[in-house]
Amino acid sequence: MKIKKECLKTIIEAAKEMHPKEFLAFLAIGRKKDLIEEFVIMPQMIYGRSSASFNLAMLPVDRSIVGTAHSHPSGSYFPSGEDLITFRKSGRIHIIVAYPYNEKNWKAYDSMGREIILEVI
Repeated sequence: MKIKKECLKTIIEAAKEMHPKEFLAFLAIGRKKDLIEEFVIMPQMIYGRSSASFNLAMLPVDRSIVGTAHSHPSGSYFPSGEDLITFRKSGRIHIIVAYPYNEKNWKAYDSMGREIILEVI
């Protein structure tokens, strides 16, 4: 799987803007089924200092959503127990961007919380 560099940069910037609250969005593919091109912010999302939440019923019914991207204001980019629950429910690719939110402080995970390589193009 791959992600557009501009999409990743925008996710990082959004995390900076939300700090010290946690940022959360959904990753979406375009016509190329292996390329994440954008992120989607759903209605009714709730952003807090230590968590962010959403209503699963608000996800689009099409197959464009492939996972999530969220921030960890704490500086850790390892998934929490709550993250692992979310990962299993909402796609196959998940990005965590950690404070201080730059191009080196992020990791990608599969739906089971195993670190994966996400190519930036």
